[in-house]
Amino acid sequence: MDTRPVPAFRSEIEAYIQQHALPVDKFSHQPRLYALARSLAESEKMVFDDDILHAAIWLHDIGVFEGHRPSNPELLAKWDNVAYACNALPALLDCWQFPAEKIPVVIDAIRQHAAPNTPSSHEAILLHDADLLELLGAVGIMRALSKVGRDTRYPTHGKAVAVLETLLTLPQFLLLPTAKKLAEPRVILMQQFLSSIADETLGVSY
Repeated sequence: MDTRPVPAFRSEIEAYIQQHALPVDKFSHQPRLYALARSLAESEKMVFDDDILHAAIWLHDIGVFEGHRPSNPELLAKWDNVAYACNALPALLDCWQFPAEKIPVVIDAIRQHAAPNTPSSHEAILLHDADLLELLGAVGIMRALSKVGRDTRYPTHGKAVAVLETLLTLPQFLLLPTAKKLAEPRVILMQQFLSSIADETLGVSY
């Protein structure tokens, strides 16, 4: 067990995200993702730098928060939230006295975290696979449907369901054996949900 005191910059990072993660439901993704990534690491017996993993996970979505992303729909449609995060975070991490030599690794993990990237560092792999798993299963359904009516990508339930259908392709991008195994029941649950939606709506748009 690691008995080192928790660095102050971790509290700074978490407090910043708790304040800036808007809409407010976006905040729960970070602690959930961090726990999942650490669980993957334990199952795979991966050696990783926990400072880097923590920072990358808690900060990777800063570019999707209200106040950080554009409010104009046309600009938002072209928005690169990953590039925004990679550009904005070095100064923030430096302000929080995060170890300077670790900042490039945090940024690199964030840059590579989305599918179909194939990250190389252990921290980047853990963020990548955990984030893809969060888009699947019950959590993936919850996250997609919670955006209906307040996210330009999800104006209706039908649009959200269409996105869920595309998410079923994500397991092919997972890298870790444990993540691939965890994805299997999540995919089955989503398929059952989508099948039930199709049956219950009788072809009527939703």
